[in-house]
Amino acid sequence: MMLFNLMEIFVPAMFVLVVGLMVVMVIRNVAEWSRNNASPRLSSPATVVGKRERHYSHHNGGGGTTYYATFQFESGDRLELRLPDRDAGLLAEGDRGMLHFQGTRFLGFERQ
Repeated sequence: MMLFNLMEIFVPAMFVLVVGLMVVMVIRNVAEWSRNNASPRLSSPATVVGKRERHYSHHNGGGGTTYYATFQFESGDRLELRLPDRDAGLLAEGDRGMLHFQGTRFLGFERQ
């Protein structure tokens, strides 16, 4: 009897937790998208000082890779941006050029 009572509480609580996490993720993504749209489009000389990738998988067997690059500006400040798949292989550490970005959104990199 006690086990049944715990399940009556646990299952709905897990459902609420999962739905709540999904709502929070959607709100965070929409907020970042909105902040990026409100940010000016900037271009600045920069050097690629690092690259990394994050592999992920889904419960259904699918998955993929997210690519990131860290850029250093002439002032010494650094900025890590998520790269579109098409640009990930085109950048190498040490590349210098003009970085185009909007908030946390990578727009492009013109190697010099």
